[in-house]
Amino acid sequence: MEQFYRFDHQVCLITGAGSASGIGYATARIFGLLGAQVLITGTTNRIYLREQELKKEGVIAAAFIIDLTDKSAVKELISQIMQTYGKIDVLVNNAGMVQVGQKEDFTLFHELSDESFEDSISRNLMTAYNTTRAVINGMRQQEYGRIVNVSSTTGPLGVNAGEVGYATAKAAMLGLCKGIALESARYHITVNNVLPGWVATGSQTKEEKNAGKYTPIGRSARPEEIAHMIVFLATREASYITGQDFVVDGGNCIIEDKANRQ
Repeated sequence: MEQFYRFDHQVCLITGAGSASGIGYATARIFGLLGAQVLITGTTNRIYLREQELKKEGVIAAAFIIDLTDKSAVKELISQIMQTYGKIDVLVNNAGMVQVGQKEDFTLFHELSDESFEDSISRNLMTAYNTTRAVINGMRQQEYGRIVNVSSTTGPLGVNAGEVGYATAKAAMLGLCKGIALESARYHITVNNVLPGWVATGSQTKEEKNAGKYTPIGRSARPEEIAHMIVFLATREASYITGQDFVVDGGNCIIEDKANRQ
């Protein structure tokens, strides 16, 4: 009997998977349980804890510490992966937000430093660019690939005060996706964006948790609810979906009369 939505014999690279309560780790776990060889990246030693947790569930996994804003380091990592595994079938660009040991800057635009803005662009856009640029030639050569970018509703659909850099980067990911999707479709490579709303990760603030209560569903998303959309877009069966943006926000963006929300 034919099995659907499986990743047997596929190599899946998920960036930004260091947090046990994050979207990246939830995504990696689902890939692994569906048969993939899972490669995960993070910026600190905690990525090795995620590797061990995956292995305890029977997942074939390997972890790498890397700063994805460093183009040379990214190229070296992808070269190492290609030598070891021979291919990368799926890339999930999840890295972004705030790295461990750093504090998110909520400075208003008129007071925002150039350095802070550029740092947001580097962490939330250039990490995806660097990694995609490093894997795309291999996908073209093998004439197959799935790339899923984790963007946000912040930027493409709305914005919060003090998040101009983050919003700019996440909005730019949509253009990056569409350009690559257009150029790569003939090589059986699809590129799509997932736009989460409020998500109950370990880094969610009290304000964000409270905001999640005002969605139509009445809560923030669980990380695995975002992960399932990412994984679906990475399946072989999602072969005719490319260059698209998928909002996963509990219906938050469809609220028109926000003043009367209870």
